[in-house]
Amino acid sequence: MIKITTDSTCDLPEELLEQHHITVLPLGIVKAGKLYQDGINIRTADIAAHVDAGGEITTTNAVNVADYEAVFRRETERYGAVIHINIGMGFSCCHQNAKLAAEEVPEVYVVDSGNLTMGHGMLVLAAAEAAEAGKSVGEILALLEEMIPRIETSFVLDRLDYMKKGGRCSAVTALGANLLKLHPCVEVIDGRMSVTKKYRGSMEKVLGEYVRERLAGRTDIDTRRIFLVDTCRTPGLTESVRAILEEDGRFGQIICGKAGCTIFCHCGPDTLGLVFLRK
Repeated sequence: MIKITTDSTCDLPEELLEQHHITVLPLGIVKAGKLYQDGINIRTADIAAHVDAGGEITTTNAVNVADYEAVFRRETERYGAVIHINIGMGFSCCHQNAKLAAEEVPEVYVVDSGNLTMGHGMLVLAAAEAAEAGKSVGEILALLEEMIPRIETSFVLDRLDYMKKGGRCSAVTALGANLLKLHPCVEVIDGRMSVTKKYRGSMEKVLGEYVRERLAGRTDIDTRRIFLVDTCRTPGLTESVRAILEEDGRFGQIICGKAGCTIFCHCGPDTLGLVFLRK
């Protein structure tokens, strides 16, 4: 049997993690000088309340080598092999730390997803399903290698203050975007985040426009599965996008989930994204 492990940044819904027996290592979240564990003793609502009250933006810590090694040793005692899938190394040093830990434990294979949130989670789920189907380590690694360049991950931000406070955009850019009611669309390209478009108007209008544009006229989408991930607090935003996806009618499965604390630290509330595979 092969065990699949991953980082908390995969943002897969809890029921899927449990169903497929996926072990998750939490990244660290530093709030007001205290270290917490993503999804264990801190939630996105805690971060939002802290920032809304005027607190400094929370920061994130990678999983350390010792924690990876401890989990890898425990799981290899119970399973023939472990495949660990990391958040992209362009976003965190988790992959580097996991690789170092794997050097100390036989039969551990570490994969750089080149992605984040459910772009990372899509690979984790595919690996778990392949392991359950009896695929070998080599077959699963080949499957992931083939999938990685085909993943399309994009999301739209409502506000830029989280990215500004986290040092990922300037105060001038954030102020300009807020004054003009601009909402950047960020896409993961070659393992990095790039702003590919800026939308203008209310988030409800913007999200409808974003989703329809992302899907319109596309014949290169693998329609078996699409992921909708968000940090929305405004009522109705997520539901309106899900309705558009259902109306589209092409997707065999729509998987919805909430982004965890690591992603929330950088994007803030009312961010929404789509993830799917290109053919």
